[in-house]
Amino acid sequence: MWGVALRSILGAIPVLFIVSLITFGMMRLIPGDPSAVIGGLSATAEQLAQIRSELGLDEPFLVQLFKWYGGLLQGNLGKSILLGQDVVEATFVRLPVTIALSLYALVITIILGMTSGIIAALRQNTLIDQIAMMVAMLGISVPNFFLGLLMIILFAVHLGWLPTGGYIPFSEDPVGWLRTSTMPALSLALLQMGLLARITRSTMLEVLRQDYIRTARAKGLPGRLVVVKHALTNALIPITTVIGIIISLSISGAVVTESLFSIPGMGQLLTQAVLNRDYPMVQGGLLLTTTFLVLVNILVDIAYALLDPRVRYEQS
Repeated sequence: MWGVALRSILGAIPVLFIVSLITFGMMRLIPGDPSAVIGGLSATAEQLAQIRSELGLDEPFLVQLFKWYGGLLQGNLGKSILLGQDVVEATFVRLPVTIALSLYALVITIILGMTSGIIAALRQNTLIDQIAMMVAMLGISVPNFFLGLLMIILFAVHLGWLPTGGYIPFSEDPVGWLRTSTMPALSLALLQMGLLARITRSTMLEVLRQDYIRTARAKGLPGRLVVVKHALTNALIPITTVIGIIISLSISGAVVTESLFSIPGMGQLLTQAVLNRDYPMVQGGLLLTTTFLVLVNILVDIAYALLDPRVRYEQS
C-alpha cells in the first residue's frame, strides 16, 4: 500500500508543475490588462504603466515565471489583485464551501447512483432496468446549468420550497445549509449519478456471471448475502475508480453551479478572478484546487490497493 502511495505522490509532482506552467502561460494570453481593472476607465497611460510596474507585469515573461516559482518554493502564492488579500488565505476561506457542496453531491450520487445500478443489474432487461438506464442517460445528457435553471424555476419560483440562491454555512444553521445546498448539489449529482449507475450496472452484471457467484448460490446462501458480500465487494474495485473521477467532475462542475446559485465557493471566486484578470488568484487558486484533486486521486489509488490484493502484490 505504501508503495502505491509513494508512486502516486511522485507521479503527482510533474502534474502539478505542468498545471502551474499552463495556467501561468494561459493567463498571459487572455485579452485584457489587470492594470485597467484596477485603474478604471479614467486611468491615464502613466497611471496604468505605474500599476503594471507595481504588479511586475512590465517584466519579461520568464522573469515573472521564475519569480512566481520562487514564491511557490517559499509557500507564497501572491496577493489577489481583486480582493487585496493573500491567495492562500482567500482560497482557504472559499475551498471548504466547494468541498462541502461537492461532498453533498457525492453522497447523493453514491446512494442513488449505486442503488439504481444494482437494482438494474438484478432486474436486467425488465421495465425497471430500462427506466433506470433511461434516467441515467438523461442525467448524463442534460447540462448541470440547464438542470439548475429548471430547478430554480420549479422549486424556488413556482413552489417556493427552496431559496433561489445564496449560502448558509453548516456551522451556523444546518437546516439553512440543507436548504441552500440541496438544489446545487442535485444539479451537480445528476450527471455523476447517471455515470455511476451505468458503471455499477455493467460491473455488477459482469460479476454476477462469474463462477464463484454461481457456486455461492448453489450452496444455498441467501440472495442478499450473495449480492452484498460476494458480488458488490468485487464490483467496488472499478466503481472506486469511477468515484474518484466523479469527485473531480464535481469540483470542476462547481464553477458553473456556484455562479448560478450565488454560492461563495472556489468556482465563483475563480470565475470572478478570470473576468477581472486577477492573475495571482487564478494561478494560485487553480494550483491549490489541482493539489486537492491530486490528493483525492492518491486516496483512490490507496483504496484500490486495499480492495484488490493484486495491486498490492504488483506494486510490492
